[in-house]
Amino acid sequence: MGASILKFFQWICRFNFGDFEKEEFKKFVRMGLIFALIIGVYWTLRPLKDAIFIQLVDKLHLPYAKTVSVLALLPLVMFYTKLLHRTSRERMLIILPTFYGISVFVFSILIMMAQGSPEEVAMRSTLTNISTKILGYVWYLFVESFGSLVVALFWAFAADTTKPDSAKRGFPFVVALGQMGGIIAPYGIGGLPHRLGLSTDFLSLAFLSVLILLIIPMVRYFLRATPKDLLTAFFGAKIEKDDVEPGFLEGLKLMLKHRYLLGIFAANFIYEIVVTIFDFNFKLAASTEYSGVALSHYLSLYGSSVNIVSLACLLLGISNVTRFLGVGTALAAMPVIVGCALAGFLALDSLTFLFGLMVGSKAINYALNGPALKQLYIPTSHNVRFKAQAWIETFGSRASKETGSIFNMLLSPLQSAFGAVAGRAHYLMLSGAFGFPLLAFWFIVAIFLGRSFKKAVAEKKVIC
Repeated sequence: MGASILKFFQWICRFNFGDFEKEEFKKFVRMGLIFALIIGVYWTLRPLKDAIFIQLVDKLHLPYAKTVSVLALLPLVMFYTKLLHRTSRERMLIILPTFYGISVFVFSILIMMAQGSPEEVAMRSTLTNISTKILGYVWYLFVESFGSLVVALFWAFAADTTKPDSAKRGFPFVVALGQMGGIIAPYGIGGLPHRLGLSTDFLSLAFLSVLILLIIPMVRYFLRATPKDLLTAFFGAKIEKDDVEPGFLEGLKLMLKHRYLLGIFAANFIYEIVVTIFDFNFKLAASTEYSGVALSHYLSLYGSSVNIVSLACLLLGISNVTRFLGVGTALAAMPVIVGCALAGFLALDSLTFLFGLMVGSKAINYALNGPALKQLYIPTSHNVRFKAQAWIETFGSRASKETGSIFNMLLSPLQSAFGAVAGRAHYLMLSGAFGFPLLAFWFIVAIFLGRSFKKAVAEKKVIC
């Protein structure tokens, strides 16, 4: 029975990801388990980020929090960039989990003290309410930084230890394993206080702090157990410091210097703008129906649903688009899919539809677009993978969310000027006028990136 299950699993892997050598397969299993832990934590923190912020601050402040996050992350990325120059990749995968693991536990205590019933919130003094709002903003920015730095560091590490042919098979497999963590952790941990009848999210955050710290021994085991020849960078290139002076702006300079990197930035940027518009409307609708730990539970179900659909897409063979049709086709398909989602968003308005829209948009991105974008960093230098990528995925994501949030801020003035119904109609009309031209440009950029990547791999050259 066990042998039959193993053969079936191997057949599923072969169908979806291709044939692996024995040690290569073990490598990606280990890498996938690390990613599953990171994604499980990330997708549990994300719903808690919004639910706790809405409870401590206010739902209409969500666009402002996203806007502030760009400026707040500047000093953090400055420190992160300096660490990358002075510290090995292995140590960075110890430093960041240690920082975030301890910090989440501290937040769990502070948030437990700040959360309470509506009656308790109403009885607080003005000074207490101000400190609670500050805590809400700091919590929101903290979780945003985790998604930007830890996930980006993992993929930089993965790209720095994997060759292109191996990555084409292995990265979608790693993502598939990651979805398992994203399915189990949000529902199992994020919704636990609601199911137990608790009034705060302390228990969820305490569990997450332990899981983050577990990343450290898992990374050490990966490096110890994986053969050295499978930890080789692009075409055997040595991992060494380039002759570039260290500095906070180094990653930005690298990005601005190369059209290829600007193209990757644009692909990340436009996707996040459109999805930020979807996300804001979804959170508004959800917070109208639910509150407190019930909202945390509902948004955790959303997180698990995204990863269930992502995993289903991978198991049904969506990664074969990249394997057989190329990275360019996978990249170009995404703006078409998001365009269809935008058309549906403009036509329908309900919490159920918005739930499905967000799940579908996020799931397809993680299953198809995400692995393709990560492969684009393989024919690049060490500095690009660790420094420019941090800028692209940190500030590209944050700046795009800020742009989407600034657009979302138009909703309240439009409602004040024209009334709730007419104001929303104007908001939707502007969403279409703003979104569809961006998606057309994204499609052109995707074609350029696909062709550049294909040429670099074929000629065995480093693009930048």
